[in-house]
Amino acid sequence: MAINPFTQFVFDLFILSAIIITAYTVNFYYLAFVSRIRKEKHPTVDWGTPSVTLQLPIYNEKYVAKRLVDAVCNLDYPKDKMRIMVCDDSDDDTVELLENVVDDYKKQGFHIEHVRRGTRTGYKAGALKHAMKTTDTELVAIFDADFIPPTWFLKKAIPHFSKPNIGLIQCRWGHVNENYSTITQVQALSIDFHFLIEQKAKSNSQLFMNFMVLLEFGGVSALRMQEVGIQLLLLKILTLVIEHK
Repeated sequence: MAINPFTQFVFDLFILSAIIITAYTVNFYYLAFVSRIRKEKHPTVDWGTPSVTLQLPIYNEKYVAKRLVDAVCNLDYPKDKMRIMVCDDSDDDTVELLENVVDDYKKQGFHIEHVRRGTRTGYKAGALKHAMKTTDTELVAIFDADFIPPTWFLKKAIPHFSKPNIGLIQCRWGHVNENYSTITQVQALSIDFHFLIEQKAKSNSQLFMNFMVLLEFGGVSALRMQEVGIQLLLLKILTLVIEHK
């Protein structure tokens, strides 16, 4: 009996979907197992307070821009060791907002700049590349516009650079409105799985890892590739997940 072509297509599609779902499920349980049994420890040494540039790429994000600058200026770290670069490519009210915020913090003694390059070439990665041309500190931290770094961030992250093979630290995300709705809870669960299971398992197993250019912290020597954005993937570095409990 000849099978209808459409029926055959639907059957093949079902089989293919089943294979993909099975493979994903097996991979999920494997990563969960590995992240649980391979608990790699990363000893650190007090590295003092090296100079740090904090780069904040922003584009038309007026509802979170000031919150980010406030959080960065509230970090528990000496003012004279921090250089804050607000890399603003905005073309709306965000520009004026950031000008006022930056001026306020300058009056308080912060070394903070409102960087306007006049073009959107390369988007946020391009803005970071532009900022690197005048960056002369020992370390660089990058925070996207919707991040709120905790006050302890620098003091907890910097000691990891005491090891010579560490060129960059990638940190996990937290959630401000995880319980706002069912949708935000599902999104939080997905992101937590990515950072707490997938990234942790791959890091401890020395496997290739996904790179997320949103909250990064690296030594300038490792970043001096003149291509700051996605091209940081080319660096041979160990990525760490910092967990705050």
